[in-house]
Amino acid sequence: AWSVTTGGVTTDGDSIVVCVIDEGLDPLHEDLQGNLWFNQNEIPDNGIDDDNNGYIDDYRGWNVVGMNDNLTSGNNAGWHGTPVAGIIAARGNNNMGVSGVNWHSKIMMVVRGATEAQTLAAYAYPYSQRKKYNDTNGEEGAFVVATNTSWGVDFGQPEDAPLWCAFYDSLGAVGILDAAATINGNFNVDVVGDLPT
Repeated sequence: AWSVTTGGVTTDGDSIVVCVIDEGLDPLHEDLQGNLWFNQNEIPDNGIDDDNNGYIDDYRGWNVVGMNDNLTSGNNAGWHGTPVAGIIAARGNNNMGVSGVNWHSKIMMVVRGATEAQTLAAYAYPYSQRKKYNDTNGEEGAFVVATNTSWGVDFGQPEDAPLWCAFYDSLGAVGILDAAATINGNFNVDVVGDLPT
């Protein structure tokens, strides 16, 4: 596949963005340099919502716990989100680290929280960026094509999280697919349950 494409842009020249919703990442990791998404319409650290998207200083992404763009303040200081982002879009063919599936796609990082409300807030960020992109014909926002959820609630039941589960329809309506990792164990999640899978 890499002899055909290594990702990065569409045939129309749009930067392909995958949103990783996780515990943060190491923004200085050498294999992610150049592949991290930045909100170019936001001036960092000036206390103003420059692009009028409802988020103040969201230059590097969003942290739903800190309500800022600090990508390293999650539970494990980014050590879970870093390899997840690397699988998706670590630079390839550069004689270091690993090769991600898409060598040149952009990673939008959203640091998640633990509650359902924080989960919805985490998904709302890429949703708002893609919706803005759609509404402005690509002039604003970001071409987010997917979110990645490598965490969840073991044995969680959809009926206990109706707003969370319904939000996947909202993501799909604007063109975002969610990829999710399931429970770490030998279980039939159709029987025992798991969120979000």
